[in-house]
Amino acid sequence: MEQHRPSLRDIARRLNVSHATVSMALRNNPRISEKRREEVRKVADEIGYRPDPMLSSLVAYRQRKQEKPLVSVLAWVNRWPDPKKLRQYKEFESYWQGACKAAEALGYKLEEFVVNDDLRGHRLNDILLSRGIQGILIPPHSSSDSWIDLGLDWKKFSVVRFGFSISDLRAHMIGGDQMRSSELAVKKMSEAGYRSIGYLTNYPFDFKTGGNFRMGYLRGIELDDRLARVEPLLLREPMIRGQSKLEREKALSEILNWIEDSRLDAVFTSEIGLASALSEAGVKVPEDIALAATSVRECDGISAGIDQNPFVIGEVAVQVLVSRLNRNDTGEPQFCRRVLVEGDWTSGETLPTVEL
Repeated sequence: MEQHRPSLRDIARRLNVSHATVSMALRNNPRISEKRREEVRKVADEIGYRPDPMLSSLVAYRQRKQEKPLVSVLAWVNRWPDPKKLRQYKEFESYWQGACKAAEALGYKLEEFVVNDDLRGHRLNDILLSRGIQGILIPPHSSSDSWIDLGLDWKKFSVVRFGFSISDLRAHMIGGDQMRSSELAVKKMSEAGYRSIGYLTNYPFDFKTGGNFRMGYLRGIELDDRLARVEPLLLREPMIRGQSKLEREKALSEILNWIEDSRLDAVFTSEIGLASALSEAGVKVPEDIALAATSVRECDGISAGIDQNPFVIGEVAVQVLVSRLNRNDTGEPQFCRRVLVEGDWTSGETLPTVEL
């Protein structure tokens, strides 16, 4: 005889409740008391209940076939001193666009909330809760911002953050696989015929990215016996932001000395203004030095390098967030997860293939 598969109705009969109550309890619906949810989970374990994967697939299929109404709002929280600058970064604008697309596909709308003197944390907390908004996306911010002290009652929200810049708030993180991207860049630059490849960045960028680009570069160099071992150069500050002419000239001199002393024929870099600075100094790209970027979207004048697929990162962030909301999974997770999206290599004129 075919063995009976334990069902929701079996649990319901044991507890003398409806199968709808059991279904909601197993999905952590807050309408069901914690005591009842614990009772349901206990009976489910005792009788060996497991969700039917075929039935779950059928339900998901039917939901996808239905036209989804707009059911709720997801919050994108912006605390930048100048909020408009956040999405002036092409990577972060793509995060937003990807997140908006995924939210719409899942029946949500993404809405930006700007934290400023008129909208402090406690007021934002009240607005979100009064509107029934539980899902929060946090885009990249300064690592000095304290999110724990913002004034939100975090246990009432599901939160997903982008990247490594936020350190004091435990939440699932979505970002680019920066270490693998650097390994890929070194591999592609080596295949193009370059044998002395340097990595140039700055300390703030290295800190915000957890050193992942730098470590991926070093690993890529170690994996290829044909390549020279070159120590990465980390500038004190990014070359183009808030620097005086004297500071810029000092940084450029440091770069040129590093290129000459290391006998570099190519540089992999995060510096947005490197191409223009080299041009101002009379250094021709790619004739004198070839360039590839950690982000071809951000580094002006550098056409070769990594596309970090930020649109996909935005999509994945919303998918993870909505998954938490569907499970009524709010507050600090027991185990934080990191989901990394692979980048792709982009060929370009700043790094042509050379004959060996």
